[in-house]
Amino acid sequence: MSEAPALETIGLGKRYGHTWGLRDCSFDIPTGRIAALVGPNGSGKSTLLRVAVGVARPTTGHVRVFGRTPEEVLHRVGYLDQERPLYRSFKVGEMLRFGEKLNPLWDAAAARLYLGELKISLGARVGNLSVGQQAQVALTICLAKRPDLLLLDEPVAALDPLARESVMQVLLRAVVQDGTTVLLSSHVIADLATVCDYLIILSASRVSLADDLAYVLASHHLLVGARDTSAPTGTEVIAATHTGRQTNLLVRVTEPIDDAGWRVEEPTLEEIVIAYLRRAEAGGESSAHQPLLPKGSEQEQASR
Repeated sequence: MSEAPALETIGLGKRYGHTWGLRDCSFDIPTGRIAALVGPNGSGKSTLLRVAVGVARPTTGHVRVFGRTPEEVLHRVGYLDQERPLYRSFKVGEMLRFGEKLNPLWDAAAARLYLGELKISLGARVGNLSVGQQAQVALTICLAKRPDLLLLDEPVAALDPLARESVMQVLLRAVVQDGTTVLLSSHVIADLATVCDYLIILSASRVSLADDLAYVLASHHLLVGARDTSAPTGTEVIAATHTGRQTNLLVRVTEPIDDAGWRVEEPTLEEIVIAYLRRAEAGGESSAHQPLLPKGSEQEQASR
């Protein structure tokens, strides 16, 4: 029997009054992956993470963590909320002892090592730390829990570039050592491209794309050609721009492009993400609600 996904959502939805914060959300993240969750403010990223950890209950659909409900495996999940909930009157060392009492698998040595690398004193009072340092302490507490699944809501949003790099290095090392599966949301797409191997795009409270990052990059191209030239066969146009006599297309391909009328270039991850977000905002058609899958895969055939 194959291993259950680290995180799986099926038709997941969360409504606040008459407004959907998340809707028709379906995807799964295999174990051992570092998944990026990207989308504009209000797209449902924080809602998704809170439902996945059991802080909020879904209105529709289901979420499974290692094949079980979030409540059943809470001890296996680490969660860093965007609000960084810490006791400001505590010293850093007291926060660590508090975490140790609540978590049976607590790794005190690792926590002290992480904070030492981040140059944060155990005797410092949490309320006197900068916003970025508080975020680093909160992440340290998550890692010291030794979770099998780590959910991070904007973990580097308050950090300067140097601190961001330090946090990412600590995170990557912990993942490599423990085989932790990670889902992290961030607006810093450049950072995600260097550490993540799976991509989920949320827009307008729905999933626009979910798949292996390497496959996403390989299956999208930028095409440059004469104005108003038809897109090649075997492509789906995600975004199109026109300047003078030239047309630029960002396309998703299902077969090799064999058309001399187009110059083929490779897009960056940021260009792909922005194209999907703009497409969703414009209300364009999208296979958005289905994961991006290799052509001919069994799951793709089943989804038709």
